[in-house]
Amino acid sequence: MAQVRYLVRDVEAAIAFYVAALGFELKQQFGPAMAIVARDDLTLWLAGPAASAARPMPDGRQPEPGGWNRFVLQVEDIETLVATLTAQDATFRNPIITGPGGRQVLVEDPSGNAVELFQAG
Repeated sequence: MAQVRYLVRDVEAAIAFYVAALGFELKQQFGPAMAIVARDDLTLWLAGPAASAARPMPDGRQPEPGGWNRFVLQVEDIETLVATLTAQDATFRNPIITGPGGRQVLVEDPSGNAVELFQAG
C-alpha cells in the first residue's frame, strides 16, 4: 500500500474533496491538523498548517502545498468525472489530453495539489 503526504491549507476542505469528489474513505482525523484518507491501495495523509510536516525546515524553507508531483487515480469515465468536478468548481490545470496509454487531466485539490485522473485506452 502506497502512502503519500500532501500539505493542505484546510484539512476539512481537503477531506470533502477527496471523500466526496474522488471516492476516498476517511480513516482517521486529528482535528484540524491532519487526516488520513484511503482509496484502494493508496493512503493519503492530509497535513494541515498545524501538522508537524508543515513546520519550517532548519534552513528556513517552509513546506507548502502545490507543485507538480502527483499521484494518479485510474478512472473508468474521465469525461463524466471531469463534468462532475467542473460543476463543483474544481480547478483544472489542463484540458483532457490523449497520450499513448490513454487520456489524462490534472485537477487541483482545494490547496492546489495536483491529482492526475487517468483513463486507460
